[in-house]
Amino acid sequence: MGGGGQQTDRITGTNGRFSTYTWEEVQKHTKSGDQWIVVERKVYNVSQWVKRHPGGRRIIGHYAGEDATEAFTAFHPDLQLVRKYMKPLLIGELEASEPSQDSQKNPLFFLLHLGHILLLEAIALMLVWNFGTGWINTAIVASQAGWLQHDFGHLSVFKTSRWNHLVHKFVIGHLKGASAEWWNHRHFQHHAKPNVFKKDPDVNMLNAFVVGKVQPVEYGIKKIKHLPYNHQHKYFFFIGPPLLIPVYFQFQIFHNMFSHGLWVDLVWCISYYVRYFLCYTQFYGVFWAVLLFNFVRFLESHWFVWVTQMSHIPMDIDYEKRQDWLSMQLVATCNIEQSFFNDWFSGHLNFQIEHHLFPTMPRHNYWRAAPRVRALCDKYGVKYEEKSLYGAFADIVRSLEKSGELWLDAYLNK
Repeated sequence: MGGGGQQTDRITGTNGRFSTYTWEEVQKHTKSGDQWIVVERKVYNVSQWVKRHPGGRRIIGHYAGEDATEAFTAFHPDLQLVRKYMKPLLIGELEASEPSQDSQKNPLFFLLHLGHILLLEAIALMLVWNFGTGWINTAIVASQAGWLQHDFGHLSVFKTSRWNHLVHKFVIGHLKGASAEWWNHRHFQHHAKPNVFKKDPDVNMLNAFVVGKVQPVEYGIKKIKHLPYNHQHKYFFFIGPPLLIPVYFQFQIFHNMFSHGLWVDLVWCISYYVRYFLCYTQFYGVFWAVLLFNFVRFLESHWFVWVTQMSHIPMDIDYEKRQDWLSMQLVATCNIEQSFFNDWFSGHLNFQIEHHLFPTMPRHNYWRAAPRVRALCDKYGVKYEEKSLYGAFADIVRSLEKSGELWLDAYLNK
């Protein structure tokens, strides 16, 4: 049973029962066009389905030849609905001798967050009208809308996926000027395989940085030097936070929408620009409105990079190790101390451990889950890391400096 289209040659035996497979057989099907996954010990041929998967083809491909049960459960709030789509893909199950592996939602919470974002937007316009400036509120709106779209993108607000997807398009499209499909494609891969090279797009540094302990040595031995990586902790301040959203993401979003024909997302995105320029050009003129737009993006990018990377860059970054779900998430994430400011400032992503373990959990429940997760980790000797906000920010720079030193040593001496 090799190719993706050949789903019937070993589906059933003469007795009409499904075939059984060993892990060795399953792990032969990991390439594009021929991919099997295991969910709850059942084997599925997803070779063709990946093209229609709402979460994107790559997220399934990252689990080709593996047990995807924990990721499947974590990502899909309505398991019964998803299982209906999986029935035609079922080709068998693991042999009996094979091992299984090589909360309440509160929409009011999120609607209040949406309300405070819209209120800040209105206040910004009122300030412009009366005092000639309102950029501080505009910058806050941009960042807070980023955290809110994250909630809808993770299906954390409404019980039905349809409403989550619909409001997600409004928030990320009309309030942010970005693409929901682009975000889904990127972010779900990050959650499926956090800090795993070639699978997590968030650690694809485009050769601008070397991260972790493995990549710097690898680059050093191969004499790869696109930039002086031993100084990356210094130039990070100039090309990292300032450029990620205004330059890289901006280009990637529009390229993705046009190259993949995401016309619905494009319409939502255009509605953002129409609203923005209609509101601000009459006060500032076109030139200053464009300048304000890029300045706000610049500020938002700093906010976004420091918050998202404080829990990931200092953690373990490596190639695929095929770890279980719990271990994989805990080595790649850490928490930041809880406080009212930290919760608001980070969109509750100071609870990265709980968020990664339970991606669809509403963020207002993280604080309830955290003590239980910590207790479980303590019981079984698993490291559960929590830092101060300042310490986490400092660790980004320290980890980049350490990775740069590893690169320089390997570059000069190996």
